[in-house]
Amino acid sequence: MLWMIVLILLVLWLLGVVTAYTLNGLIHLLLLIIVIVLLVRVIQGRPPV
Repeated sequence: MLWMIVLILLVLWLLGVVTAYTLNGLIHLLLLIIVIVLLVRVIQGRPPV
C-alpha cells in the first residue's frame, strides 16, 4: 500500500518537473514536500497515513 502511494507520488512529481515551465513549479514543490514528510514518518516508525 505504501509503495503504491510512493509510486503515484513519484510519477506526479516527475509530471510536475516536466510541466514546471507552465505551472511555475508549484506542483513540483508540493509533491516534493509530501514525499519528504512521508519518508520522515516511515523512518520514525509511524504509520504513513
